[in-house]
Amino acid sequence: MAYRSLDSSQIIATLELLTGRINERFPGSGLSAVSKELLALGRFCSKEAEELALPNWPIRAGAIVLIALVIGLSGFLLLRPWTVGTPVAFDSVGDYLQALEAAINEVIFICIGVYFLGSIEGRLKRRRALAAIHQLRSIAHVVDMHQLTKDPHELVAETTSVDDPPAPRRPLTQRDLGRYLDFCSEMLSLTNKVAALFVQQSNDPQVLAAVDEVSGLTVGLSSKIWQKLTILDAELLATRARG
Repeated sequence: MAYRSLDSSQIIATLELLTGRINERFPGSGLSAVSKELLALGRFCSKEAEELALPNWPIRAGAIVLIALVIGLSGFLLLRPWTVGTPVAFDSVGDYLQALEAAINEVIFICIGVYFLGSIEGRLKRRRALAAIHQLRSIAHVVDMHQLTKDPHELVAETTSVDDPPAPRRPLTQRDLGRYLDFCSEMLSLTNKVAALFVQQSNDPQVLAAVDEVSGLTVGLSSKIWQKLTILDAELLATRARG
């Protein structure tokens, strides 16, 4: 059973290790700052997921009390004509059907009220989960922005067209660029894993859809990084062959 679910403590430990590696290889860089922010967000999301998996007894107790009051009051109002004075007599079938329709409407409204009160806990948990997942989605885009300008072609290009605009300075060697892109890919993967913590104990369709969206986003962004890594490896092999 230990290998059938994600362990939040192991995910946080992996994030801590990754943050240390990035800070050691690229100290003071923007990517290092993003990794620290991802670590802090991962700790927050891990705690949120653990709390959301537990029952909220105060809310449940309050909902049960309100449901009991609604059912009790509605039952009293429905049965009152038959318990006070003489029983109700219907003069015609039409009167009986009209009373029956009114009773059915009351039952429907009672059921709607009970459903609303019973779903309070789930809706509050959903709101908290979606807010955390939104932050994970945002930080995935931040990671993508850091790798966006890391072009492996520019490291190995021997000539540059005079018509091309000057590129920003990137003091990265081929080896450093490869590590940089690897770190970005790992951060995206761990962002996906942190988001998955919210659906291990929840069947909420909106939360599941949001986690799937983060998963699709991180996989798509990682695929762009791996394309760059493939180009970088090919250029590195070509450079070694020419040497």
